[in-house]
Amino acid sequence: MNAQLMAKIKKIKLLILDVDGVLTKGDIILDDKGKEIKVFNVQDGFGIVLFQRAGLKTAILSARSCGAVTARAKDLKMNAICQDAYPKTAAYRKLLCRFKLKDEQVCFVGDDLPDIEVLTKVGFSVTVPNAAGEVKKKVDYITKRKGGCGAVREVIELILKTQKKWSTILKKYEI
Repeated sequence: MNAQLMAKIKKIKLLILDVDGVLTKGDIILDDKGKEIKVFNVQDGFGIVLFQRAGLKTAILSARSCGAVTARAKDLKMNAICQDAYPKTAAYRKLLCRFKLKDEQVCFVGDDLPDIEVLTKVGFSVTVPNAAGEVKKKVDYITKRKGGCGAVREVIELILKTQKKWSTILKKYEI
C-alpha cells in the first residue's frame, strides 16, 4: 500500500456503508407476502462491532428502505441509519454535521451509480469487485472480497491495521 493511501486511512473516524451490494450480495428476496428479506455476512457484522470497540463510528446510507436493515443496524448498535436517502449527498452531509467530522475523516463503501457523488467527497472511498465499472474508476480501493461476502470486514481490518488498532483488538481474544 502506498504512503498516500495510508495517510488517508489514518484519518478515518467514520465508516459509512451502502447496503445492497455491499452489506449484502445485492439480491432482493421477497417472501410470499412481499416482505423483503436480507442476508448479511456474520464476519462483516462482527467487524462492525470491532470497529466500534476501537472507538470509531459506523453508519448505513441507503437509497432504499427495509425493516431488515434497521433491525441489523440496531442489533450491531451502529451509530446511524439513513435509509430512503436519494440522492445520498444530503444525508451524507447530515452525518458529517451529526458527528462533527470533515470529508477526509470518512470512509464510504458503495457499489453503484447513486454512490458516486458521496464516493468522490470522502477521504477514503471503497468499492467491491462486483461494483459498476463507473464506480470502480472513482475509488481509492477495491476489495478482494465481494459485497455480502466479507468485503466490509476486509475494509475494517485494513483501517484498524493501518491505524495500529488491530493488535489491541486481538489482545482481547488472546491472539
